[in-house]
Amino acid sequence: MERRNTIQRSLVLESVNRLKSHATADEVYEDVANRYPSISRATVYRNLDVLAKQGEIRRIEVPGSPDRFDHIASRHVHVKCDSCGRLYDVDMDYVSGLEKGIRDQRGFDFAGYDIIFHGTCPECKKKNDDTGGKE
Repeated sequence: MERRNTIQRSLVLESVNRLKSHATADEVYEDVANRYPSISRATVYRNLDVLAKQGEIRRIEVPGSPDRFDHIASRHVHVKCDSCGRLYDVDMDYVSGLEKGIRDQRGFDFAGYDIIFHGTCPECKKKNDDTGGKE
């Protein structure tokens, strides 16, 4: 079944593309609602899900944090700041087929992978350096 492109879906896609920040669903909702206050949270969430399933945006599942939505739909690698929690793209080639090297004893059919490195972003590092590591 082909889905029609609704005005709401266009607004959500426009917001993800404008934010370019690996936004959470709540951040996308706030951005859209600032411009179109009548839109519901459920409508934004539903359209994020549809856009991700259609491959127009990318859902990034971040353990211990809300899912993020990326305007870059192609597979790529990320780093999460352990201090502020923001997600950034990593300048690294995505290694296709990495999951084929897994020795699986449980019978999984692997569909892909996501790698999220951890570290401290330059802004948080500067804050820590400025405060002597005390926040």
